[in-house]
Amino acid sequence: MAPLHESERDPRLGASSFPPIAEYAFLSDCETVALVAPSGAVEWMCLPRVDSASIFGALLDRDAGSFRLGPDGSTVPAARRYLPGTMVLETSWGTGSGWIVVRDVLLIGNWHHEHDRSHTHRRAPTDYDADHVLLRTVRCVNGNVQLLLDCEPKFDYGRQPAHWQYSGDGYNQGVASSQDGSVELKLTTDLRLGFEGSRATARHMMREGEVVYCALSWSEHAPPKDIDEASERLVWTAHHWQHWLDRGTFPDHPWRTFLQRSALTLKGLTYAPSGALLAAATTSLPETPQGERNWDYRYSWIRDSTFMLWALLSLGFEWEANDFFYFIADVAAGEEKLQVMYGLDGERQLDEHILDHLEGYERAQPVRIGNAAYEQEQHDVWGALLDSVYLHTRSRDSLDDRVWRMLSRQVEEAIENWRTPDRGIWEVRGEPKHFTSSKMFCWVACDRGARLAELREDFKRATRWREAAEEIKADVLEHGVDGRGVFVQHYETEALDAALLLLPLMRFLPPDDERIRATVFAIADELTEGGLVLRYRTEETDDGLEGKEGTFLICSFWLVSALCEIGELDRARSMCERLLGYASPLGLYAEEIDPQTGRHLGNFPQAFTHLALINAVMHVIRADEEEAVTRAPWSEWG
Repeated sequence: MAPLHESERDPRLGASSFPPIAEYAFLSDCETVALVAPSGAVEWMCLPRVDSASIFGALLDRDAGSFRLGPDGSTVPAARRYLPGTMVLETSWGTGSGWIVVRDVLLIGNWHHEHDRSHTHRRAPTDYDADHVLLRTVRCVNGNVQLLLDCEPKFDYGRQPAHWQYSGDGYNQGVASSQDGSVELKLTTDLRLGFEGSRATARHMMREGEVVYCALSWSEHAPPKDIDEASERLVWTAHHWQHWLDRGTFPDHPWRTFLQRSALTLKGLTYAPSGALLAAATTSLPETPQGERNWDYRYSWIRDSTFMLWALLSLGFEWEANDFFYFIADVAAGEEKLQVMYGLDGERQLDEHILDHLEGYERAQPVRIGNAAYEQEQHDVWGALLDSVYLHTRSRDSLDDRVWRMLSRQVEEAIENWRTPDRGIWEVRGEPKHFTSSKMFCWVACDRGARLAELREDFKRATRWREAAEEIKADVLEHGVDGRGVFVQHYETEALDAALLLLPLMRFLPPDDERIRATVFAIADELTEGGLVLRYRTEETDDGLEGKEGTFLICSFWLVSALCEIGELDRARSMCERLLGYASPLGLYAEEIDPQTGRHLGNFPQAFTHLALINAVMHVIRADEEEAVTRAPWSEWG
């Protein structure tokens, strides 16, 4: 057999120069993020915001910039972990001559704006703020290890190489700027730096007990000046994350650590200045190996709002729930039509472009920035918004006039548009359809709107909106159910759609309704591969794209929650255990799983997956607790 050309190799076979998606570590200071490969290289980082152009883009092209710190001649670490309860990454390396431990963190410190006002923050100030410093420390714990620092930023998604020059006396600080001057990087270290073209390098033989550091900074806030300050600020940041996690309420359960890592990941995907939640930290990681299903997820989707608020409130993080709620209220407050998604500071225009100069992760093209779906008609947005407000208001028993005016307008939009086709929750790029899940969300908008109107004693609106909700429900029950009594993807098909698992979660019908049960069982048995749930079958759905896709983790977690709702606890628990086993080595999830290999696919880490995980795990834990009470011997004492 002739050898395969490199472009013909199946990336699942391990021949790729790219690390598997699940092998990346995720760092955040709640203003920007970094992804760190097992080799110790930072391969994804955008400045000054997550949705800005990359300075390290090796995630999408091996020549688009990276920043490695680790032993010379070794790229496979002995172990990696997060320091418990933190976003501090620790990587242990064993070489033939010794052992070192590297710690990576995006620093957070005390609030910076004591004598001025921040130009970016729109939420209420806290006691802490991003330091805009990527700190890396190295401790030699045994023997001697040759350490290598190799920092090669490439600005504007790899299009602009860096030009380095020394800053100050000696060899301990270098500065690199982009051509347009929008970003200036400062590399500070107790190693001796040298510059080779666009690369800053350093080598040093570390000896047992020695500790060194390097800090990459990009603002007026000073980096650590020595290893003592670096260690102190790393500890401060670690304690900050642990104190934040302590504010949450987590059940005393073996799955507690999954909930905690998901909570930390969601916090890391939050843009603190506005309260927005990113869908993911990356763009264009493929949903199909070497395929075209590659999208920019560095934006905030309205549909995430109800799941985000449910997750935060269920775990006790009310401050973050408030911040995200008010971000949603800000973007929806104007007279303009509610969009599917927004930029991190509420930007409305997210034009999509293709970066032809990047080869893509494992040659998956195109690489996209921006997302054209912001212009789509998706009728789930009104229901998602109303349900999130309902959750938020129910926990506070109040609703101010500004929010009420905005909500009233959204309910009326749902009533005006529910009869027309749309692109659906999955943002298909084929022809609009009468998606059943979209009409269900229009029902949610009217139902929750009526409940909120009653809270405000606006009984005239409550009556009219409740009547509209009943009309929508009747239409769905007439046209959205097949001859088996199973809900279908849209009115002109008998195809299944995993979004219909939300029917019992949104209380469209009682969980014991036979149509709900039949739909959950049909999806579990017919819309799965290897026991994991697909969004839909691509051969049955006009989504405007070629090729197949992996199984969607969020849909599989939705199935767990739906099984709990209909009383199938044993099946739900078994599936949840299996899904938790697909977590990355650091407890993170992408968007999809390849059912054949278990490899993660799509953007990473994915907020929607972690939100669905929290919902599913809490469903199982609470159902287990209720079952334990009913089985207890004293439950029959009366």
